[in-house]
This record gives sequence, structure tokens and C-alpha cells, in this order.
Amino acid sequence: MASKQFDRRSLLKRAVAGSVTLSSASAMQAAATQTGVIADENKQPGTLDWLLTNTKIDPESKFRSPSIEGYCSHTSLRAGEKIQFFVSTNPASSFTLDIYRMGYYGGKGARLMKQLGSIESKTMSDPEVGPKRLRNCQWPVSAELIIPKDWVSGVYLGKLSTVGEDLQSYVIFIVRDDRPADILFQCSDHTWQAYNRWPSNFALYDDGVNSWYWGGNVQVSFNRPYGKYCQILDQPLSIGTGDFMLWEFPFVYWLESLGYDATYLSNEDTHHDPEGLKRGKGFLSVGHDEYWTIEMFRNVQQAIAAGVNVGFFSGNAVFGKVKYDPSVRSFERVGLFGPESGTRGFADIYTLPTGRPYGNELMGAHSTGPVTGGADWICTAPDHWIYNNTGMKQGDTVPGTIGWEWHGDPADIEGLEVVATGLTRTSPGKPNGGQYTATVYPGPKGNFVFNAATCWWADGLSEPPGYVRPYVYVKPEGPDARIQQITRNILDRMVRGNA
Repeated sequence: MASKQFDRRSLLKRAVAGSVTLSSASAMQAAATQTGVIADENKQPGTLDWLLTNTKIDPESKFRSPSIEGYCSHTSLRAGEKIQFFVSTNPASSFTLDIYRMGYYGGKGARLMKQLGSIESKTMSDPEVGPKRLRNCQWPVSAELIIPKDWVSGVYLGKLSTVGEDLQSYVIFIVRDDRPADILFQCSDHTWQAYNRWPSNFALYDDGVNSWYWGGNVQVSFNRPYGKYCQILDQPLSIGTGDFMLWEFPFVYWLESLGYDATYLSNEDTHHDPEGLKRGKGFLSVGHDEYWTIEMFRNVQQAIAAGVNVGFFSGNAVFGKVKYDPSVRSFERVGLFGPESGTRGFADIYTLPTGRPYGNELMGAHSTGPVTGGADWICTAPDHWIYNNTGMKQGDTVPGTIGWEWHGDPADIEGLEVVATGLTRTSPGKPNGGQYTATVYPGPKGNFVFNAATCWWADGLSEPPGYVRPYVYVKPEGPDARIQQITRNILDRMVRGNA
């Protein structure tokens, strides 16, 4: 049945709350005086109209939105290139497509960039189940657009709405560029697709027998809509957006509120464009960035060697090794960036090849032990520069920051420091045998690599409109001045160096 997910008053209330808790007054004043591509972009008028307010999920599949659903021809593309949209409506209906760039925009979270429609659509057939359970849609083009030259790099949502009943869902894509920038924000689109169960239990995690399978011989394609997110929490805004709204958007919202010079790219860009990584002073992995190719690993490793700073504000990152099949825009799991028996609880993992390179050799720590669990952020190195101006002392905590997947087992890297550590648990007072380690290690040219060891870091930065807080094992407590200051210390050092 149709569901009115948010009323107008609650949206406005959440927008105001997000702007108040975002950062200190002095930080907001500083942001207002900044100039640059992102700061100027966020001076444009924002809107709350991007939010879904009327959605309908198929109760049988639990994930898909057959009333209106779609996908894009590209995950990432440049201004001047053409993107195509493939849309199905059931019953057949005309629809509109409103495209928004995601950012801060005075607390509204998005700016309207383009409106397309009314466009006629039909009910498209589901693709057959192919080899390795592949679902590869080959729908006809419903609409297309040449990305305007003045569209700033960022994450863009297309809001699909049926004409008449006004049922809604999203499509998502990234506009990238090639300019030098302070911060390269990498979106975790491999992981978005790995957990996509559209049309029903066809994620990378389903082999036709087990719904949480962790072996090989399963392939997932970007040529299909994103179904609603399938674990941890109920997030209506994930319909068509993968995991972006859950773990990454709060970071984007906060980052752009402060005017940092950021540009955006996808996992695929990291794979295909090693030289492009060297145009940034800092590279960010945010949220749940689980699935990498070996080429991505080597390309980021080379960027570090060239002097790029890296921040893994993520958990369970660089864990599953995947391989592309460009002919059907797909990938499959082919290995693990970790040692044999480095984790427990996923028996199917060890049907796949393990071995070097390990994730901790890139990040400083990696998935280990029970993999899942939660913990407080516990300061263990109060004199370290990441804690400047936080007021944190030895043993001070930020409740619920670590979860639901985390990193431990720090690598034997010269100069590596553990800046926070603690025991993970399944619930208050119930340790599960894990120990997370947040780390910093030096690069070869005065640069550094930071690892936050959690999927939930961005929860401590902001609470954008429509945000839903996660809660499993532990519950993070939302924007925290200490987490914000740690993040600013890290980003500012990326941008300005030690000065």
C-alpha cells in the first residue's frame, strides 16, 4: 500500500534541526566567508522537494517499487556526456523526472537542476535469470540528457514521479570532473549494488539457497533499479539510491556546509583512472565501502606513494575482492583482501582465494574477528593531532560511534599509531570477542592514512533532512562536536599539510 513517508512540517523541522546541530557557530561563520566551486554552488537556492513523500513497496518482494522504478546508463560521467534513463511503471503511466544535486544548500540538502516530463512509460518485463543469477535489464530508453557544462561534480538524484497518483522513487548517478581539488570523495557504488536485492533476493549475497551467502559464482549488474535497502534499518530514501542516503549523505551534507573544495567519483572511477586520483590532496572512502577490485587497491596505493592523503571514514572497507564484466556492467566476488581465517561467522568466505594484499596494508586495519558489532569511540592517544581542539582525554568516549562493521588487526606499518580502540559487543555489557582499532600511519611524502574503523562515522557529523539513525548492537547519538572537530583536523591537514 502507498505510504506518506514524511509530512511537510516534519521535513521543515528536520531541516532546521540538521542546520543547528551541524557544527559550531564559528564554523558556520567561517563557511559563509569561503569561496570556491563548492562554496559558491551551495549559495544557490535549495529545496526539500527532492524528498520522497509517497512510495509503494511490493509486499511480496519487500524491496522493489514496481509502480515506478528505473536505472541509469552510467554510474559516473562528465559534463558534456549523455546519460540515459530507463523507467518502468506498473500500471503503465506517464511520469516526470526531476534531477537534484545533493549538498547542503542552507540545510535543505539539495538543489533542483532539471525537470523532464511528462514522459510516457510502459510496464517493462523482468529480465530472465542468467548465468550466476545475473539480472541484466535491457529496457528501452525512456529519457536522456546531455549533462550541462555548468553542473558541478556531485551526487545527483533523479526523482521519478507518476503523473496522477504521484508515486515516487529515485535514480542516482555521479557527475565527475578532472580538475585538481582538495578532496576526492569516492562513493561506494560497488557496495550499493552488492546489497541490491532487486527484483527479489538477487543481491551478491544470494546463491538461490542462502539469503546471506558469501561465496563466488554470483554476478550483479548495474543494469537494474536499486531496490529498498535490505538490512539494519528501514530507510524509504534508499528506494533507487543504494546505500548513499544511509552512510554517505550525512558526510556530504556536512562537508559542503563548510565549503570544502570537494569533487566526487565512483568506485569505477577509482578502478579505471589511477592518474585521476593524484589530482586530489585527500581521498575519502566513506560509510560501507566493502567491495574493491585489485586495480582499485593498487591505484590508491600508488596515490599514497605519490603523496595523496587518504581517509577511510568507513567500516568493512576493502574486504571483498570483485572482478568486472563490462559487457553487462556487472561484477562478481572473486576473493578476499585478508588472511585465511582472519574473520569468523561467514563460512562461505573461505571457498574464495585469500592472501595478500591485505586490507590493513592499505588502510592500517581491516575487517577481522566477528566482523560485526558495536562500540564506543574511546580515545587512546589524546596528544595525537587528530584530537586537537576536541578537549578529549585518555579514555574519553563518544557513545555508539563504532558499528555495525568495523576494522581491527592493525598492520605492522612503521609509524602506525592506534588513536582509538575498544572491545566490540553485541549489546551493552556483552562483548563478542572483537576489538576495533582506529589508526593513522604516515605516507612517504609527509602525507598520512587515517582509518576510522566504522561504517557510522558520518552519523557524528550531521543529520540531514530525511535521515534515519541506525541502531544495531549499539546506537550512535548523532552530531557530536568532537567527531566534527576530529574530521576537520583530518581534512584540514590533508588540505594544508602540517602548517
